[in-house]
Parts: sequence; structure tokens; C-alpha cells
Amino acid sequence: MAGKTVGVLVEFNYEDLEVWYPLLRFQEEGFRTIAIGPEKLKSYTSKHGYPCKSDTSIDAVTVADLAALVIPGGWAPDYWRRDPRFVDLVKDMFNAGKPVAAICHGAWMFCSARIIKDRKLTCFHAIKDDVINAGGLYEDSAVVVDGNLITSRVPGDLPQFCKAILQQLQAQ
Repeated sequence: MAGKTVGVLVEFNYEDLEVWYPLLRFQEEGFRTIAIGPEKLKSYTSKHGYPCKSDTSIDAVTVADLAALVIPGGWAPDYWRRDPRFVDLVKDMFNAGKPVAAICHGAWMFCSARIIKDRKLTCFHAIKDDVINAGGLYEDSAVVVDGNLITSRVPGDLPQFCKAILQQLQAQ
């Protein structure tokens, strides 16, 4: 997997495991992993107080740089969905056919990018109505894969979530 980069979004109030598990899991598989934040080398604090320093800024990342994009949950997606730079990256990754994966509240990004009409996905139950109202076909499962769209619900789903992303990365 050398040469392939997996990007993981980071921002204040991210869900700890949903950032760190993918960053470390894909690194373990030989991928280069990068934390992508609003600003390069800025430290962002999680919901539980754990810091993550971004490796790069959203302005410095293009679809060509990434093999896959992971969107963690927590409250961070509520910041990203207000920022067209993040929404555009999600939409562009999706349109390029590259794996775009969201867990928990991360599915808000798919709603804002307007890419889930008639697509199957899951999310944290509290935003189920947002997903449905955006045209998504909600399913309460640990992981749902619909083409290059990969979704999960909660930190306990991370093993299945990362396995589904890895399967798509290995198929590239």
C-alpha cells in the first residue's frame, strides 16, 4: 500500500476513537495517513480532551493526493459542513469514485454535499432524520457500503468500518 494516502478529517470536538483508530489502523497496513484540518499543524482537541495536530490544511489537499477520505464524528462535522472547502473535498472524492467513509455524525457531510439521494447508508441514530431528509436510504447496520460510500454508526463499529475501507483500497 506504499504510496497511497488515507486522509482523516480533524477539527475541534472530534470523537477520539473515530480519528485515531483509522489513522493508526491504515498506517499499520502500510498506508500514509494524514490528519486534515482547517489549518496546518494546529492542535485540535477532541470531545474528551485528547489533542490531534493536523498534518496539513484543507487548502493544501486535493482529490489526487488521497486514495480515501475518512470523516469521523463527534461535533466536528457540524463545523466542516459550514465550510465549502470541506464539503467540496467530500463531493469531489465521491465523484472521483474514491472511497469516502463517514462514521457517526460524519454523515452530515454527505447531506451537505448532496451526494446521498437514493444511496444506502447508516449513521448515529440522532441524525437519522437528517440523512432521510437528504434522500438517503437509512439502514441500522454496523457498516453499510453503497459503491464508494462507506458508513458506520458508532465507535464500536470501527473494526467493520475500517475493514470495509481497506477492502476498497486493496481493490484500487
